[in-house]
Amino acid sequence: MAQSSLQSTAQALPIAPRAAQARHGLLIYFALLIPLSAVFEGLTIITSNTVWVYILMCVPALASVVARLALREGFADVSFRLGGRRGWRAIGIGFVFPSLIGLVAYGAAWTLGLAHFVGRTQLLGHTLPPALIFAVLVLVTSTINLLPPALTGVLAAGEEIGWRGFMLTRLIDAGVPKPILLSGAIWGLWHLPLILAGLYAAGPSPVLSGALFLIGATAFGVVIAWLRLESGSIWPAIVLHGVWNNVIQGPFDQSTSGPAALLWTGESGILTVLALVAAALIVARRPWALLRQPPRRGAPAGTDT
Repeated sequence: MAQSSLQSTAQALPIAPRAAQARHGLLIYFALLIPLSAVFEGLTIITSNTVWVYILMCVPALASVVARLALREGFADVSFRLGGRRGWRAIGIGFVFPSLIGLVAYGAAWTLGLAHFVGRTQLLGHTLPPALIFAVLVLVTSTINLLPPALTGVLAAGEEIGWRGFMLTRLIDAGVPKPILLSGAIWGLWHLPLILAGLYAAGPSPVLSGALFLIGATAFGVVIAWLRLESGSIWPAIVLHGVWNNVIQGPFDQSTSGPAALLWTGESGILTVLALVAAALIVARRPWALLRQPPRRGAPAGTDT
C-alpha cells in the first residue's frame, strides 16, 4: 500500500533515533489514552449522558499533546497548514466521501428493500418532495454544520489531532507492521465498549455490530490516513471525520427505517462496511506520498518536510 513511500521518506532523520522517539511517544500516548478513555466510556455507560462522550472525543488530542510536551517534539507535524492545491483537493474529497458512501450503502438498502427511505416532507414550513429535502439536508450537514463554532468540527478535531495527527505517524516511524491498518483498527477498538453496551452504532446484536464496526473503521482509517499523508495536513482528516458524523448519523440514518435497517445500514451496517472496504481497496491501489507537513514551495511533492 503506502509503506514503501512512507519508509523512503522517513529517512530524512536517522532511522534508529526516530524509531526510538516514536516508541517513547506512543508509550506516553497510550498510557494516557487507555485509562482516560476507560473512565469516560465507563461514565457514559453508567449515566447514558452524552456530555461524557464529548469529553471522550477530546482524549486522543489531549494524550497527544502531553506526549509531545513530554518529549519536547513541538506541534509542527500535526500539521495545521492547509497545503495549497494539494490540501484543498484532499479537503474536497473529505466533504464528498461520506455522501458517496451513504448513497451507495443506503441507496442499495432502499433499492433492494432491506430498509425503507422515510424522508421528511416539511422543511421550514413548506411541503416539498422528500428527495429534495433529503438532498438539502445532506448539503447543509456536510458544509454549514461543520463550520465554526459547530461542535461536530471541534469534536472531530479532538479525535483526529490524536489519531492521525500523532498516532499514525508514530506507528510508521516506530516500524510497526502495517501501521495504517493498525491505526484504523485501534480507532475501531476504541469505540467497542460503547457499541457492546448498545449505546453507539449498535444493531440487533451488539457483538455483531462491534465486529462489523471494527472492520469498517479499519477500512475507513485507510481512507483518512491517505488524505492525511497525501496532503501533509490534518484538516482533510478533520473535515472527513466531521462530515461523516454529520451526514451518516444525520440525514442518512434519520431517513432510514425498517426492522432490519440497523443490520444493513448505519456505521455498523453490512452495506456501509462493504462500501468502506471497497473504498479502502481502491485507495490502497494508488501510489501514496508521506507528508507530515505540506511541502514547502519548490520542495518535491512526494517527500517529507
